[in-house]
Amino acid sequence: MHRDTRKHDVLIIGGGPSGLSTALHVQRIAPHLTSRILLLEKEYYPRLKLCAGGLTLDAEILLERLGLDVNEVPHVLADELRFDFESSGLRIRNPKRHALRVIRRDEFDHWLAKQAQSRGIEIRQGVTVKNVLAQADGVIVETDQGTLHAQVVVGADGSNGVTRRCIFPSDPLHTARVLEVLTPTHHSPIPPSRNGGAYFEFSPVPENIAGYIWDFPTQVKGKPMRCWGIYDTNLLANGKRPPLKAPLAKEMMRLGFNLNDYEIKGHPIRWFSPAHRLSAPRVLLVGDAAGADPIFGEGISIALGYGALAAREISEAFQRGEFSFRSFKRRVVRSALGQTLLARWLIANVIYSLKWRWFQILLWRMVKPFVLLIAWMFVLNWGKRMPTR
Repeated sequence: MHRDTRKHDVLIIGGGPSGLSTALHVQRIAPHLTSRILLLEKEYYPRLKLCAGGLTLDAEILLERLGLDVNEVPHVLADELRFDFESSGLRIRNPKRHALRVIRRDEFDHWLAKQAQSRGIEIRQGVTVKNVLAQADGVIVETDQGTLHAQVVVGADGSNGVTRRCIFPSDPLHTARVLEVLTPTHHSPIPPSRNGGAYFEFSPVPENIAGYIWDFPTQVKGKPMRCWGIYDTNLLANGKRPPLKAPLAKEMMRLGFNLNDYEIKGHPIRWFSPAHRLSAPRVLLVGDAAGADPIFGEGISIALGYGALAAREISEAFQRGEFSFRSFKRRVVRSALGQTLLARWLIANVIYSLKWRWFQILLWRMVKPFVLLIAWMFVLNWGKRMPTR
């Protein structure tokens, strides 16, 4: 058992994009704290992580600002995004670059962890956190390998992480359900014209599944694959609805795939709500622990953005010698990230609550210029507006 008697300035629980982004941004804006950062990851890299793996341009902007080259990570580029209702709808292309980069989370997280370690950030793998206890003069973190003490703890441990459960045990949950499956592309029945795009199909909404089916090109260890899945915010959970896999099976069958031939996995996603608390004295929440995008469940770019904001909050707290973090939620909400999260929360509550078939046809097929304008103003391109220092 490892006994650590040092008191760490910044202890980050969780080695995914939000925890690693927090560490990398602290190293960038407050380099004197680098040697006093400890990041705990309960698994060993590269570890399995269920995720469709869509890396948006906002995520790439944040990584570029950290001096990182995401081209080093195995990926597939999607040249088009399609938002359909019953196979017809809205297409989005970027004339100057790809529309979406699709990565595998085991490879992406491992790469990002190696970048953090190369910059002097200590990562301890295979450590499971059991309890987090915030006190006036610090935070006690109990693990399966001993007890750690920190000035500040960052909960980057996901939708069902221990940090939020310990700090806010009675807070309400806003959790989506997700199923995911991988299929090969060899002898794929999918038309070649579809293989270059990423697809979002909203036909399940009238069935009280407040979300969409996705179909992305991807790769696994260099082998071309397709990643399919279905996302349900649970906003329509009070209505009668089919088993979650039923619409996914129907869509896959339409394109020549039998869902029963493949392994299907599920996981929850906690999505952002303005009612969520994001901090307590000496404790910050980031990433899915704070809340992912409500519309799509998109988490990677959101996680990177949370890390950038948390790092600034931490740096200023050490400058002041005051760790209440009472202003962190205000910092998030006023930021470009917070503005897009608020917009996406509002939009999700509208487009999924108005579940009628005629409305979904109107939304995705008939008012495309309006939808594009709203997306451009309130949903996309927020990474460029994030603070650089």
